[in-house]
Amino acid sequence: MTRQIKIDEDLYIGGNEFIIIAGPCAVESEKQMDIIGREFYRLGIRIIRGGAFKPRTNPASFQGLGFEGLKILKSLRDSYGFKILSEILDPRDVERAYEYIDIYQIGSRNMQNYALLKEVGKQDKPILLKRGMNATYDEWINASEYISQEGNHNIILCERGIRTFNSYTRNTLDLMSVPVMKYKTEYPVIVDPSHGTGRRNLILPAAKAALAIGANGVLIEVHPEPEKALSDGYQSLSLEEFKKLLEEINAMKSALKIN
Repeated sequence: MTRQIKIDEDLYIGGNEFIIIAGPCAVESEKQMDIIGREFYRLGIRIIRGGAFKPRTNPASFQGLGFEGLKILKSLRDSYGFKILSEILDPRDVERAYEYIDIYQIGSRNMQNYALLKEVGKQDKPILLKRGMNATYDEWINASEYISQEGNHNIILCERGIRTFNSYTRNTLDLMSVPVMKYKTEYPVIVDPSHGTGRRNLILPAAKAALAIGANGVLIEVHPEPEKALSDGYQSLSLEEFKKLLEEINAMKSALKIN
Protein backbone atom coordinates (compact mmCIF):
# COMPACT_ATOMS: atom_id res chain seq x y z
CA MET A 1 0.00 0.00 0.00
CA THR A 2 1.32 3.44 -0.96
CA ARG A 3 2.37 5.65 1.93
CA GLN A 4 0.58 9.00 2.04
CA ILE A 5 3.07 11.85 2.49
CA LYS A 6 1.57 14.81 4.32
CA ILE A 7 2.43 18.17 2.77
CA ASP A 8 -0.23 20.29 4.50
CA GLU A 9 -3.28 19.71 6.67
CA ASP A 10 -5.40 18.77 3.66
CA LEU A 11 -2.72 18.01 1.09
CA TYR A 12 -1.09 14.61 0.64
CA ILE A 13 1.01 12.98 -2.06
CA GLY A 14 0.21 9.30 -2.34
CA GLY A 15 -3.52 9.45 -1.79
CA ASN A 16 -6.30 9.44 -4.37
CA GLU A 17 -5.43 12.88 -5.73
CA PHE A 18 -3.16 13.40 -8.75
CA ILE A 19 -0.87 16.25 -7.68
CA ILE A 20 0.57 18.78 -10.12
CA ILE A 21 3.74 20.51 -8.93
CA ALA A 22 4.93 23.28 -11.20
CA GLY A 23 7.28 26.20 -11.53
CA PRO A 24 10.44 27.34 -13.27
CA CYS A 25 13.63 25.34 -13.57
CA ALA A 26 15.40 28.26 -11.89
CA VAL A 27 14.28 31.20 -9.76
CA GLU A 28 15.57 34.20 -11.72
CA SER A 29 13.93 37.27 -10.19
CA GLU A 30 11.15 38.52 -7.94
CA LYS A 31 9.22 39.74 -10.99
CA GLN A 32 9.34 36.33 -12.67
CA MET A 33 8.14 34.54 -9.53
CA ASP A 34 5.43 37.09 -8.80
CA ILE A 35 3.93 36.54 -12.27
CA ILE A 36 4.00 32.79 -11.69
CA GLY A 37 2.68 33.08 -8.15
CA ARG A 38 -0.34 35.19 -9.08
CA GLU A 39 -1.28 32.87 -11.97
CA PHE A 40 -0.72 29.65 -10.04
CA TYR A 41 -2.83 30.92 -7.15
CA ARG A 42 -5.66 31.62 -9.58
CA LEU A 43 -5.26 28.15 -11.11
CA GLY A 44 -5.31 26.37 -7.75
CA ILE A 45 -1.73 25.09 -7.80
CA ARG A 46 -0.59 24.40 -4.24
CA ILE A 47 3.04 23.31 -4.60
CA ILE A 48 5.60 25.43 -6.46
CA ARG A 49 8.94 24.06 -7.60
CA GLY A 50 11.82 26.43 -8.22
CA GLY A 51 15.57 25.95 -8.37
CA ALA A 52 17.73 28.18 -6.22
CA PHE A 53 20.84 26.01 -6.54
CA LYS A 54 21.38 24.68 -10.06
CA PRO A 55 23.89 21.87 -10.73
CA ARG A 56 24.81 22.57 -14.34
CA THR A 57 26.93 20.40 -16.62
CA ASN A 58 28.54 23.53 -18.07
CA PRO A 59 30.12 25.59 -15.27
CA ALA A 60 29.60 28.74 -17.32
CA SER A 61 25.80 28.26 -17.22
CA PHE A 62 23.51 30.04 -14.75
CA GLN A 63 24.01 28.41 -11.34
CA GLY A 64 20.97 29.91 -9.59
CA LEU A 65 20.51 32.68 -7.02
CA GLY A 66 21.24 30.49 -3.99
CA PHE A 67 19.68 31.62 -0.76
CA GLU A 68 18.40 34.81 -2.40
CA GLY A 69 16.31 32.54 -4.60
CA LEU A 70 15.00 30.69 -1.54
CA LYS A 71 14.01 34.01 0.01
CA ILE A 72 11.99 34.85 -3.11
CA LEU A 73 10.23 31.48 -2.85
CA LYS A 74 9.51 32.08 0.83
CA SER A 75 7.89 35.42 0.00
CA LEU A 76 5.53 33.58 -2.38
CA ARG A 77 4.68 31.12 0.37
CA ASP A 78 4.00 33.99 2.76
CA SER A 79 1.80 35.80 0.21
CA TYR A 80 -0.16 32.91 -1.31
CA GLY A 81 0.24 29.91 0.98
CA PHE A 82 2.13 27.77 -1.52
CA LYS A 83 4.27 24.88 -0.38
CA ILE A 84 7.83 25.09 -1.71
CA LEU A 85 9.84 22.34 -3.39
CA SER A 86 13.49 23.16 -4.04
CA GLU A 87 16.76 21.31 -4.50
CA ILE A 88 19.66 21.37 -2.06
CA LEU A 89 23.11 20.33 -3.29
CA ASP A 90 25.32 20.62 -0.22
CA PRO A 91 24.79 18.80 3.10
CA ARG A 92 25.99 21.95 4.87
CA ASP A 93 23.01 23.90 3.48
CA VAL A 94 20.26 21.48 4.59
CA GLU A 95 19.58 22.98 8.03
CA ARG A 96 20.06 26.55 6.84
CA ALA A 97 17.45 25.99 4.10
CA TYR A 98 14.96 24.43 6.52
CA GLU A 99 12.91 27.61 7.03
CA TYR A 100 12.51 28.18 3.29
CA ILE A 101 11.71 24.71 1.95
CA ASP A 102 8.68 22.48 2.58
CA ILE A 103 9.91 19.57 0.42
CA TYR A 104 13.62 18.96 -0.08
CA GLN A 105 14.50 17.83 -3.59
CA ILE A 106 17.43 15.53 -4.23
CA GLY A 107 18.27 15.82 -7.90
CA SER A 108 19.38 13.15 -10.33
CA ARG A 109 23.08 13.98 -10.00
CA ASN A 110 22.89 13.69 -6.21
CA MET A 111 20.87 10.47 -5.92
CA GLN A 112 24.04 8.75 -4.70
CA ASN A 113 25.43 11.66 -2.69
CA TYR A 114 25.23 9.63 0.50
CA ALA A 115 26.29 12.44 2.85
CA LEU A 116 23.44 14.58 1.49
CA LEU A 117 20.94 11.72 1.70
CA LYS A 118 21.84 11.11 5.34
CA GLU A 119 21.55 14.79 6.19
CA VAL A 120 18.05 15.22 4.71
CA GLY A 121 17.13 11.94 6.40
CA LYS A 122 17.62 13.70 9.74
CA GLN A 123 14.99 16.31 8.87
CA ASP A 124 11.25 16.06 9.52
CA LYS A 125 10.15 17.33 6.10
CA PRO A 126 9.28 15.33 2.97
CA ILE A 127 12.06 14.42 0.55
CA LEU A 128 11.57 14.17 -3.21
CA LEU A 129 14.19 11.74 -4.48
CA LYS A 130 14.81 11.87 -8.21
CA ARG A 131 16.09 8.80 -10.00
CA GLY A 132 19.70 9.03 -11.11
CA MET A 133 20.10 9.33 -14.85
CA ASN A 134 21.92 5.97 -14.96
CA ALA A 135 20.32 4.31 -11.94
CA THR A 136 18.69 0.90 -11.79
CA TYR A 137 15.55 0.39 -9.71
CA ASP A 138 17.55 -1.27 -6.94
CA GLU A 139 20.08 1.57 -6.84
CA TRP A 140 17.21 4.04 -6.54
CA ILE A 141 15.73 2.02 -3.69
CA ASN A 142 19.09 1.82 -1.94
CA ALA A 143 19.37 5.60 -2.15
CA SER A 144 15.97 5.96 -0.47
CA GLU A 145 17.16 3.67 2.31
CA TYR A 146 20.00 6.05 3.14
CA ILE A 147 17.27 8.58 3.92
CA SER A 148 14.93 6.24 5.77
CA GLN A 149 17.69 4.79 7.95
CA GLU A 150 18.16 8.25 9.44
CA GLY A 151 14.50 8.22 10.51
CA ASN A 152 12.74 10.08 7.69
CA HIS A 153 10.23 7.88 5.83
CA ASN A 154 8.46 10.80 4.13
CA ILE A 155 9.95 9.99 0.75
CA ILE A 156 8.48 10.76 -2.67
CA LEU A 157 10.14 9.06 -5.64
CA CYS A 158 10.41 10.97 -8.91
CA GLU A 159 11.03 9.34 -12.29
CA ARG A 160 12.82 11.87 -14.54
CA GLY A 161 14.11 9.71 -17.36
CA ILE A 162 17.33 7.79 -17.87
CA ARG A 163 20.15 7.93 -20.39
CA THR A 164 19.92 5.52 -23.32
CA PHE A 165 21.17 5.42 -26.91
CA ASN A 166 18.16 7.57 -27.91
CA SER A 167 19.11 11.10 -28.96
CA TYR A 168 15.76 12.58 -29.99
CA THR A 169 14.59 13.27 -26.43
CA ARG A 170 16.76 14.58 -23.61
CA ASN A 171 16.25 11.33 -21.69
CA THR A 172 14.19 8.17 -22.08
CA LEU A 173 11.18 8.45 -19.79
CA ASP A 174 10.81 5.08 -18.09
CA LEU A 175 7.13 5.08 -17.18
CA MET A 176 7.24 1.43 -16.18
CA SER A 177 9.17 2.58 -13.12
CA VAL A 178 5.87 3.84 -11.68
CA PRO A 179 4.19 0.44 -11.15
CA VAL A 180 7.55 -1.24 -10.47
CA MET A 181 8.55 1.15 -7.69
CA LYS A 182 5.04 1.06 -6.22
CA TYR A 183 5.34 -2.72 -6.10
CA LYS A 184 8.86 -2.73 -4.67
CA THR A 185 8.44 0.14 -2.16
CA GLU A 186 5.73 1.83 -0.12
CA TYR A 187 6.48 5.29 -1.50
CA PRO A 188 4.41 7.44 -3.87
CA VAL A 189 5.88 7.96 -7.32
CA ILE A 190 5.59 11.11 -9.42
CA VAL A 191 6.90 11.76 -12.93
CA ASP A 192 8.93 14.65 -14.34
CA PRO A 193 8.02 14.82 -18.05
CA SER A 194 9.99 18.05 -18.52
CA HIS A 195 13.38 16.42 -17.88
CA GLY A 196 12.08 13.07 -19.06
CA THR A 197 11.53 14.35 -22.60
CA GLY A 198 13.32 17.69 -22.83
CA ARG A 199 10.82 18.75 -25.48
CA ARG A 200 7.97 21.15 -24.81
CA ASN A 201 5.59 19.44 -27.25
CA LEU A 202 6.01 16.07 -25.50
CA ILE A 203 5.26 17.21 -21.95
CA LEU A 204 1.48 16.97 -22.23
CA PRO A 205 1.34 13.44 -23.72
CA ALA A 206 3.96 12.28 -21.20
CA ALA A 207 1.94 13.78 -18.32
CA LYS A 208 -1.20 12.03 -19.59
CA ALA A 209 0.69 8.75 -19.77
CA ALA A 210 1.92 9.25 -16.20
CA LEU A 211 -1.66 9.74 -15.02
CA ALA A 212 -2.85 6.68 -16.93
CA ILE A 213 -0.16 4.40 -15.56
CA GLY A 214 -0.89 5.30 -11.94
CA ALA A 215 1.61 8.00 -10.98
CA ASN A 216 0.70 10.11 -7.96
CA GLY A 217 1.48 13.34 -9.75
CA VAL A 218 3.75 15.20 -12.15
CA LEU A 219 6.48 17.81 -11.87
CA ILE A 220 6.20 20.41 -14.65
CA GLU A 221 8.57 23.22 -15.60
CA VAL A 222 6.75 26.49 -16.34
CA HIS A 223 8.17 29.91 -17.21
CA PRO A 224 6.42 33.21 -18.12
CA GLU A 225 8.75 33.57 -21.12
CA PRO A 226 10.40 30.22 -21.89
CA GLU A 227 12.42 31.64 -24.78
CA LYS A 228 14.15 33.99 -22.29
CA ALA A 229 14.66 31.46 -19.50
CA LEU A 230 18.15 31.27 -18.02
CA SER A 231 17.81 27.51 -17.59
CA ASP A 232 16.07 24.82 -19.67
CA GLY A 233 13.64 27.10 -21.49
CA TYR A 234 13.26 24.57 -24.31
CA GLN A 235 11.54 22.15 -21.92
CA SER A 236 9.46 24.74 -20.05
CA LEU A 237 5.81 25.45 -20.77
CA SER A 238 4.48 28.97 -21.09
CA LEU A 239 1.62 29.93 -18.77
CA GLU A 240 -0.86 29.47 -21.62
CA GLU A 241 0.54 26.03 -22.44
CA PHE A 242 0.38 25.12 -18.76
CA LYS A 243 -3.30 26.13 -18.60
CA LYS A 244 -3.98 23.82 -21.55
CA LEU A 245 -2.17 21.00 -19.78
CA LEU A 246 -4.31 21.52 -16.67
CA GLU A 247 -7.50 21.49 -18.74
CA GLU A 248 -6.59 18.26 -20.53
CA ILE A 249 -5.34 16.53 -17.39
CA ASN A 250 -8.51 17.52 -15.52
CA ALA A 251 -10.66 16.18 -18.37
CA MET A 252 -8.72 12.90 -18.30
CA LYS A 253 -9.00 12.69 -14.51
CA SER A 254 -12.75 13.13 -14.80
CA ALA A 255 -12.97 10.36 -17.41
CA LEU A 256 -10.87 8.06 -15.22
CA LYS A 257 -12.74 9.15 -12.05
CA ILE A 258 -9.52 10.32 -10.38
CA ASN A 259 -9.46 13.29 -8.00
